[in-house]
Amino acid sequence: MRPNLVRRTLVTSAALGLALATAPAVAHAEPVTGTNAPVKVDLTVQGPSGPLFKGKIKTRGHDVTTVTGGTHKCDGTNGSANPSAVPTPTAALDDAAKKKHFTWDGTWYASFDDFSVDTIKNVSGGGAAYWSISVNGTPTPVGGCQFKLKAGDKVAFTWTAF
Repeated sequence: MRPNLVRRTLVTSAALGLALATAPAVAHAEPVTGTNAPVKVDLTVQGPSGPLFKGKIKTRGHDVTTVTGGTHKCDGTNGSANPSAVPTPTAALDDAAKKKHFTWDGTWYASFDDFSVDTIKNVSGGGAAYWSISVNGTPTPVGGCQFKLKAGDKVAFTWTAF
């Protein structure tokens, strides 16, 4: 009877050890600090007839207000894209507009938790075109209030015909 007890103990210990070794580790979330520090980016707004704006802009994620869309956060936490606030392309456009005294407007889409840029410097996307957003030459895979910018990024809003 004693060999069965030893075998049972060894099998139980091995099973418990295997279960503990393959169980996922439980991590405690640590708050992320300083991710919304201002960054300087190169911003270009390219209209159908040429550049509408080109310059360096210091930006961070913040609330954005448009005539059509109202006031909403635009800090990278939109759509749960980032765990904490970060600088974003649309916030950079908003900062440039305020600093250089030009207008832009966008519709807020609650289902996307983001703005759609409709007009920049009185140039409308309208039914035949839209304002595309790219960073470092690549179209953003998420909205302009969701994409995290880094210092030195090249942000472009480009009037794009369908």
